[in-house]
Amino acid sequence: MDELLRGCRPTVFRWALVHTGEAADAEDVTQDVLVRLHTSLHRFSGRSRFTTWLYQVTRNEASNLRRTLGRRLKLAVAITREPAVDSTTPDDPADRVHAARVAALAEHLLHGLPRRQREVFHLADLEGCAVTEIAERLGMSPITARVHLFHARRALRAGNLERWPELAAEEMP
Repeated sequence: MDELLRGCRPTVFRWALVHTGEAADAEDVTQDVLVRLHTSLHRFSGRSRFTTWLYQVTRNEASNLRRTLGRRLKLAVAITREPAVDSTTPDDPADRVHAARVAALAEHLLHGLPRRQREVFHLADLEGCAVTEIAERLGMSPITARVHLFHARRALRAGNLERWPELAAEEMP
């Protein structure tokens, strides 16, 4: 059981981070999921993949946390939060500032998506899951998953073009 919990922890944390948007909240969700996994593993029936079941448990725990914290608290945290600078950014302070702004914009755009679009985008483009697996994990048809992915990508592209209109000129032949 300990080996299973240790093996699942990084994956559960990534999924929780997608749903919560905050590392501290994702850590809380991860702990709740691991406790639930320890106490409720017998409920896994084997009719689906283990990761599908685990993703659903993670999503449910994140939803519970969201309801508990309430939208006002999340807004207050988001307003006061400072964007983190990635340690892999160049040594030039101007480049670090630019990288931090880009990262903050990407995070803002991603978390501005509706929950379903954010989930589908994360699973497809960041986790590399196939549309059929996404559909299975989220309990939707593959066509619905593709539609959500299309809308998420379109919204992210529009947000990027709004911030950097010169990117549109680069796309023209």
